[in-house]
Amino acid sequence: MPSQSGNDQPEFTVQQFLEHQIAPTTGCTEPVAVAFGAAAAASLLETGESVRRIRVRVDPGVYKNGLGVMIPGTGGLRGLELASALGAVCGDPAHGMQLLRDTEEKCLAAARALVQQGKVSVVLQDDADSLLIETELEANERTCGSLIRERHENLVSLTSRGEEVASDFLTKRESAGSHSGTGDMDRWLRGLTLDAMLGMLPRLDRYDLDFLRRGVEMNVALSEQGLARSCGDGVGAGLAALQEADDAGRDMERSAQVWTAAAADARMAGVDLPAMSSAGSGNNGLTAVLPLYAVQQNLSCPEDKLLEGVCLSHLVNAVIKAHLGRLSAVCSCSVAAGSGAAAGIAHILGGGKDAVSAAVINVVEDLAGVLCDGAKPACALKLATAAGSAVRSARLALRGVRIPSSEGIAGDGLEETVYYLGALGRRGFPQLNRAILETMLDKKRS
Repeated sequence: MPSQSGNDQPEFTVQQFLEHQIAPTTGCTEPVAVAFGAAAAASLLETGESVRRIRVRVDPGVYKNGLGVMIPGTGGLRGLELASALGAVCGDPAHGMQLLRDTEEKCLAAARALVQQGKVSVVLQDDADSLLIETELEANERTCGSLIRERHENLVSLTSRGEEVASDFLTKRESAGSHSGTGDMDRWLRGLTLDAMLGMLPRLDRYDLDFLRRGVEMNVALSEQGLARSCGDGVGAGLAALQEADDAGRDMERSAQVWTAAAADARMAGVDLPAMSSAGSGNNGLTAVLPLYAVQQNLSCPEDKLLEGVCLSHLVNAVIKAHLGRLSAVCSCSVAAGSGAAAGIAHILGGGKDAVSAAVINVVEDLAGVLCDGAKPACALKLATAAGSAVRSARLALRGVRIPSSEGIAGDGLEETVYYLGALGRRGFPQLNRAILETMLDKKRS
């Protein structure tokens, strides 16, 4: 049965949640995290030292999501090797998950040279059961290294000549609490009830609402780029064309699909604009936010109501990801962020606790089987599906439609349903994830 928050559980405020789980990122999160790890290691080098060799070990999830996605500032190039080289050559780790913005041509040329000369290797750590990025740089006569665990920006150590070292950079991150409390936060999220989540919304202050608003604006800007340039596989632009050709299709569901898919088109194509991520994923952030924006555009609901819905969407997404794990065989952009979006939409449409719970259950029953076969431009199709399901599930919930607990993995409420989804993930997804990765590696080898 699902755990509930109690006296033995850590407690966080909504402000701490937003600070810990919601952040801007430019480019797909996994290549950017690899670049960040290399940049952190390179920050230990002294003036005049140059990188001669880079070795990186990553877990299956990071490896899978780095195979097919394009890297910002590279003109459509791909690969964790190039991402690592970019971070080592010219990345500033102080910029966190936005360190690949505005990449200069000379930096790209130097990074590509390292890769082409065979001086960068990325190795799959197949038995890693959580997020892992371990980087070792050879420079002149010494080596420097970095270790990232659990979260993409969670830098836990820096080493020089095999010895752990302190650095101004790491000290500043520790004092800011940027990589502390990850396990506590996940335990808190796994015990969070829907009542507790709804109770947080009235506590949002003006600073929180401004932060949430910036996230909406950031993700809308990506959508506009995707539509204007028909980026990536052009899913958003194609859906917009279908909508124009079909007056009956001009509704909230279709609009949500257009906005969300177009943003994914732009982001997966490496457009040099940030996304406001959610629970460690930029695409989760797009799905958690943009369907709600589409609904607001159709209904003109008050902005504060929209932002409350966005906060609830982020919360539900993070709760589900805490049960599934940061990187899973299931497409969390679909089932986790889609569920979050449905909860937020039900809230802004005026639904209470029962409607919000039903909306989430409906999405889980609709999308729990959607697989993650790596980050890539085609993710726009899955995000479009999730956005449509979120709107449809929320609207059905407000009409009293809710999948009963006698069916599938649906539970009596949101908490039980998410618990059963997490149990499914723990029992079956590790083997499935390996099978998906093997298939993708077979393609790469052929």
